[in-house]
Amino acid sequence: MTTSTDTRNRRRFGVMLAIAGAGTLALAACGSSSNNSSSSSSSSGGGSAPGKIALLLPETKTTRYEAADKPYFLQKLKDLGYDTSQVIYSNANQDAALQQNQADAAITNGAKVLVLDPVDSKSAASIANKAKQAGIPVISYDRLITGSTAVSYYISFDNQKVGQLQAQALVDGLTKAGKTDPHIVMINGSPTDNNAHQFKAGAHSVFDPLVSSGKLHIDKEYDTPDWSPDQAQNEMQQALTALNNKVDGVYAANDGTGGGAIAAMKSAGLSPLPPVTGQDAELAGIQRIIAGQQYMTIYKPIKPEASDAAEMAFALASGKSVPGNLAGSKVNNGAIDVPSDILTPVAVTKDNVKDTVVKDGFHTAAEICTSDYTQFCTQLGIS
Repeated sequence: MTTSTDTRNRRRFGVMLAIAGAGTLALAACGSSSNNSSSSSSSSGGGSAPGKIALLLPETKTTRYEAADKPYFLQKLKDLGYDTSQVIYSNANQDAALQQNQADAAITNGAKVLVLDPVDSKSAASIANKAKQAGIPVISYDRLITGSTAVSYYISFDNQKVGQLQAQALVDGLTKAGKTDPHIVMINGSPTDNNAHQFKAGAHSVFDPLVSSGKLHIDKEYDTPDWSPDQAQNEMQQALTALNNKVDGVYAANDGTGGGAIAAMKSAGLSPLPPVTGQDAELAGIQRIIAGQQYMTIYKPIKPEASDAAEMAFALASGKSVPGNLAGSKVNNGAIDVPSDILTPVAVTKDNVKDTVVKDGFHTAAEICTSDYTQFCTQLGIS
């Protein structure tokens, strides 16, 4: 016969078993988020709790990465309900070997997704290949990882379009200045950055027909290691020396290299400055534009780029499919056609600063209109 004491003992034993089982499951869950698991996101079925996400950015010389890409990426993850303390973040400071080490560490520390903006588009293929061997999907962010079949997704802007917009804006600026036989200098981006090759190709698609017809002359052209503004300044100084300061315009691939070129021309005493292009809508670049020192920049709305990347990463880390609207295109990386999310860049001159970067809150009027630039903001109605 079963006594009340026996019944209480069995209940107590059952509770203890339940607690022990829960503890075992909890330990297993903790282990799965920190070890170097080889299971892919798809193996976790339909939407388990999201695992760790690694965000690996390439450099700090371009201000956008720390000032915009990283915070926008983290904010979108927060909006999706993700615990951002799980994000493994690294910036490689333009060092491809360091980025390889950072990626290895992220894999070892249990990352379930790599969001990788490569320092070197070619050498980053080894990172993607190693991640694939560990069952980890790779999102190629902003710059395309080339030569690897292990790239799961790519998100960026239409980079050849960027170069075309820059080049056409420069041609338009030269025409407005009355230059009928202009001579220009081209200061391109880093030779290890696939985007730089695309910007350059886009620019040449505009310039080359004019060169062939004798309507434009490219007197000097440089590829700028590491996108270094200092190196761009050196390149421009070399060009000015060789050309006896006779330069009608400068194609600069981004705002940093544009700033370097402008510094060289100021040092050489050029006044007024010829039109100079740029990219990234950096605050310093926007201020130069409204002051008439830089002709234009390319505004790439980073918030939707970073937000889309975060949404992709969140889905993959949760074992879900990436929404179809985030991979509606395909871009060939030399090995495969990578499902891609390609966004549209915008050319910005002083005429539309207010309606683009200010309207979108990319830079506020207060940030732009510091004491040195108040008069220019007033002239353009930026307040």
